[in-house]
Amino acid sequence: MRLEQLQAFLAIAETGSFQQAARKCGVTQSTISRQIQALEADLGLELFHRTGQAKLTLGGERMLPRARKICLEWQSVTQELADLVAGKQPELCIAVIHSLCAYYLPPILQKFCHEYPDVQLRVTSLGSDRALKVLKDGLVDMAIVMNNRFLTTAREMVVETLFDEPIELLLAANHPLAQHDRVSWSEIIRYPQVVFKDGYGMQRLVQDRFERLEATLQAALEVNTLDAFRGVVRQGELIALLPHSALVEARLDPTLAVRPLACNANTSLSDNSNLTRRVVMVTTGDRLQIPPIQYFWQLVQENIPPQFDSLKRSAC
Repeated sequence: MRLEQLQAFLAIAETGSFQQAARKCGVTQSTISRQIQALEADLGLELFHRTGQAKLTLGGERMLPRARKICLEWQSVTQELADLVAGKQPELCIAVIHSLCAYYLPPILQKFCHEYPDVQLRVTSLGSDRALKVLKDGLVDMAIVMNNRFLTTAREMVVETLFDEPIELLLAANHPLAQHDRVSWSEIIRYPQVVFKDGYGMQRLVQDRFERLEATLQAALEVNTLDAFRGVVRQGELIALLPHSALVEARLDPTLAVRPLACNANTSLSDNSNLTRRVVMVTTGDRLQIPPIQYFWQLVQENIPPQFDSLKRSAC
């Protein structure tokens, strides 16, 4: 059974004539006749009485509503796909790590909404692992995450590196380590920390560094929001290792202090103890062909904060 056979069947049922149906479908009458004969052969029964006017048989009457439904569904999906290619999709869903939602992303969102006012933009703040999972499950169109071992390089995935940023120390303004301009790892490992919950890229990054230092991470508390980090650290006892972009508000808070990490010549780490994270943007190749997604992708690339380049160059 083919779609054009169903369309021919509907045209005859609506016009009551093979000749008029052929005219409506833009084909010859012989073509219409062959299509109906082939359809009847597949079904094993006649659909029309061959009289002066083409009238539906009992089988044809049963066939009619279903044929209409199939053809309407086909029209609907072809129109939907045409709209998609033309950039008329109803929404664009993005999953983004917490630290980029407050300052890095809003100007990009505003530009996108101005260019595509009819596209509903949905942004969800998630940890990297969860963001990648919802992308792979097709629940979002794009993810901006921390690069990590759970980021598979499957053929359909497109990964764009956005920037590298240093990890810094968040602590209370009256904490003993706040007296230092830079804090060494030998000092950091002595204090209990507040860390991201398991499943966050930052949690693994910090844990891996402590393992390389052959030190024990004193994870006193696990949280999953930047507000919680600031609130807990403000109490004065715990410290936290966080990326530069997550510390914008902390730098403006007189009760908190932010310190860069010092290079420690006594460590055996090949990178001289510098700790950074890489932020990447991920989608699939087929999504990147859709105009709104492609435009958002380009906006993100074009609006990388310039301070990250200087931060990389000045890192120890």
